[in-house]
Amino acid sequence: MSREISQRELRNQSGEIMRDLDDGQTFVVTRNGVPVGELLPLRRHRFVAAETAVATFRAAPPVDYERFRADLDAAASQDPMPRG
Repeated sequence: MSREISQRELRNQSGEIMRDLDDGQTFVVTRNGVPVGELLPLRRHRFVAAETAVATFRAAPPVDYERFRADLDAAASQDPMPRG
């Protein structure tokens, strides 16, 4: 749930608000009691070592490439002509 903060709070407590964003908290910023914006934490990309990815997919079931291709062909048209 978003915490509502005023424009003044954003200005005066920006450091604390930034730390709360780092912790995943969201904010709705208001001016004169009217919501004017929303602050959301960015999703952070996580690095996964190649060895970890390989180990994870090693246990995955094998892919039947012919069936996979047939499923793709059934879902997407291979007609090179643009739709009009």
